[in-house]
Amino acid sequence: MKIILLGILFFGCTAQQIQSITDAIGYEDELTTDQVANGLKEALVKGVSTGTQKVGKVDGYFKNPQIKIPFPPDVQKVENTLRDIGLDNEVDRFVKTLNRGAEEAAKEAKPVFVSAIKQMTITDAWNILKGEDKEAATNYLKRTTSNELRSKFSPIVKSALDQTNATKYYSDIITRYNKIPLVDDVNPDLEAYATEKAMEGLFVMIAEEEKKIRANPAARTTDLLKKVFKEQD
Repeated sequence: MKIILLGILFFGCTAQQIQSITDAIGYEDELTTDQVANGLKEALVKGVSTGTQKVGKVDGYFKNPQIKIPFPPDVQKVENTLRDIGLDNEVDRFVKTLNRGAEEAAKEAKPVFVSAIKQMTITDAWNILKGEDKEAATNYLKRTTSNELRSKFSPIVKSALDQTNATKYYSDIITRYNKIPLVDDVNPDLEAYATEKAMEGLFVMIAEEEKKIRANPAARTTDLLKKVFKEQD
């Protein structure tokens, strides 16, 4: 069985990768290819579960300076102008509801991530485990899910923005701004901006969970996680 497993692992690997895999497997406490793949998938599911739970609640975005969604930077002049004329409350209300929209949408993100995780290959799993990138699993998830996540997340964000009145407040703000004499009209895509920032925040939190699992043995809550991640300590 070991010879078959090694044959699978060595296919397409460099000499250095083969040596790393051989060292990792050993002879007494062998890590099978299935264990590695399942361990990485388990770690990612744990990461996305914790990450989405943290952001998918009231103030999950709004009171987290790492991921709080600000006024769209490409229309920063709108915020500055409105504050200059005493409309701070309107701007602050919009930013708050913008983050509320992201918090609502984040609740629906987990199934999208989990579906992608299930498609991870054995080669992907080994590359993530033995690579030097401490956010390799998160980067894999970002690379393989962003397009699908964006297409599925966008309508969720739109609905959430509508439910939290962020769309209405933004429309009101832009309308008021465009009525100011001698300013250029603006009408940026709030939905696209909120979707990208909401996704970005999710990946930040998932990366944090991955780092914990890699660096802190106490965060490895199952025997499989302990066994798999022990190989990269």
